[in-house]
Amino acid sequence: MQDFKYSWLVTIALVLTAVIVPLLYFLPEREAITDDPWAGMPQHLPHTDHSALMKGPFADGPSVTRACLECHQKSAEEVLQSVHWTWESPPVEIAGRPQPVILGKKFAVNNFCIGIGSNWPACTSCHAGYGWTDGTFDFSKSENIDCLVCHDNSSLYVKTKGGYPADGVDLLAAAKSVGQPTRANCGGCHFRGGGGNAVKHGDLDESLYYPVDRVDVHMGKHDFLCTDCHQTQHHDIKGRAISVSLDDANQVYCTDCHSESLHADERITAHVQTVACQTCHIPEGAIKEATKMHWDWSAAGQDRAEDPHTYLKKKGEFVYEKGFAPEYFWYNGLADHYVLGDKIIAKEVTFINRPRGSIEDLDSKIWPFKVHRGKQVYDKKYHYLLQPKTYGEGGYWSEFDWDIALRLGSDAVDLPYSGEYDFTSTEMFWPTTPMVQAAGKALQCIDCHGKTGNGRFDWQALGYEGDPMYRGGRQTVSNVKTAEVK
Repeated sequence: MQDFKYSWLVTIALVLTAVIVPLLYFLPEREAITDDPWAGMPQHLPHTDHSALMKGPFADGPSVTRACLECHQKSAEEVLQSVHWTWESPPVEIAGRPQPVILGKKFAVNNFCIGIGSNWPACTSCHAGYGWTDGTFDFSKSENIDCLVCHDNSSLYVKTKGGYPADGVDLLAAAKSVGQPTRANCGGCHFRGGGGNAVKHGDLDESLYYPVDRVDVHMGKHDFLCTDCHQTQHHDIKGRAISVSLDDANQVYCTDCHSESLHADERITAHVQTVACQTCHIPEGAIKEATKMHWDWSAAGQDRAEDPHTYLKKKGEFVYEKGFAPEYFWYNGLADHYVLGDKIIAKEVTFINRPRGSIEDLDSKIWPFKVHRGKQVYDKKYHYLLQPKTYGEGGYWSEFDWDIALRLGSDAVDLPYSGEYDFTSTEMFWPTTPMVQAAGKALQCIDCHGKTGNGRFDWQALGYEGDPMYRGGRQTVSNVKTAEVK
């Protein structure tokens, strides 16, 4: 009887094996969800206490640098080759242009303060050096490097015009405190681009110094440093900004840490090839601090009530916005840049750095952008944007005379000025990447697709006939992207 019982169990087991194993074999394969983002994080070096190593006294910034270089002998050459020092890009071949183009912050035009040429002392207060006050600055002198701007951990180090330390800064205390760069080191410049907190970037502002989770999940919940994503070797900081860059080399990507197949829901995974992570995970910009969305220089010079968020006599009219919904464009990591001297059509919008990409470009994804719209000065005869001198003697902020400012600015950048000027509309694009939200606060299907195709995307502008989720929404230009998004 016992033998019969066991033989029955063996028979059942064999039958189940014969049925289930083939079924498992023929089921469609599912890629294993492997996502260990911590494997991509850099190793933080142990802190070296410099309090006994930096003797002082230090008369000026360069004397601190000379003390640093006694031990860190290779660092000077590394910094001298970095874009944080040169503020210029390597020459890049651009289709349609006879000569390679050099851009970078040194030469780029923007629709905020327009450009640094002739305005060096004001703009270079954030340069990683000392004494860049005019066009003769010596970029080869290692003692001009400012080590403290990136490595001071005292939170008391402040720079002023030309990159010099502000009056009253305790250089010895700053030198004794040095360590790896903190959010305060990076944010001291990058959070205040354009002349103030939150002005330029819709995703970088002083709320990121000590953010709560709802502002940025990486810096809030997980206490990231900027250099955890912008990883750095030999003073070469990873990352590219399309405001000043012509290429996408050495860029930072979400997939440096996260797997593309991390989503358990296959419907979300199907979007990864066509929709940037940021599109879903950054549903709004300027979460706590309002950012500048429009700057009209043509209104400057009037004697009227001033408010830094609406009007300043020396700068014109502004529009700020908090919690803005991004605008969405195909983007392949590159942009078409306006280069000083390029012709414009004054009655049309001039794009300062228009993102490249399209529905047919397999390297493109739908990205979220802050679009900053401006009105800035151009030459009526030569039909190109002009770069005025705003700061210092003869500058617009002193004289409120556009003609003088344009003559001085044009001389500094070696661009002819006819004496006739007017104002034209421009647009500048800023992809949003910080202020990432956790999955529970990311966009949902209905946010983009809506109930009847009326979500936040402009599907026709993206190249579709309509929302591809609904009948009649298929575009006919290319079926490749549609098949991936459906």
